[in-house]
Amino acid sequence: MFYGALPHIFKFAEELRRNQTLSEKILWDSLKGKQMGVKFRRQHPIKNYIADFYCHEKKLVIEIDGGYHYDAEQKENDKHRSGDLNEFGITVIRFTNNDVTTNFDSVISKIEHEISI
Repeated sequence: MFYGALPHIFKFAEELRRNQTLSEKILWDSLKGKQMGVKFRRQHPIKNYIADFYCHEKKLVIEIDGGYHYDAEQKENDKHRSGDLNEFGITVIRFTNNDVTTNFDSVISKIEHEISI
């Protein structure tokens, strides 16, 4: 479930759980407690990465991207990261902070669709 994540990744994940962004808080309120029929974990270590949200049952990662993800170098890093996770059979879906705060119903619909596959 952690795909070889090292101890320092777990420590950083704990820190991120204590310092959620507004968009992460908003989405977590709809994911926690199996509200969507499956269990999600937040700030979950996988290999050298920390997934914003992870459902092991569906092998689904949900990422909420802030403004720095628009940078060309960060886009390339995100693409590489998604590719690494895909090698474990994990599907990655991405939303922006703006998607979560202004288009929440669409975000939930896309997540529900991925869960139903």
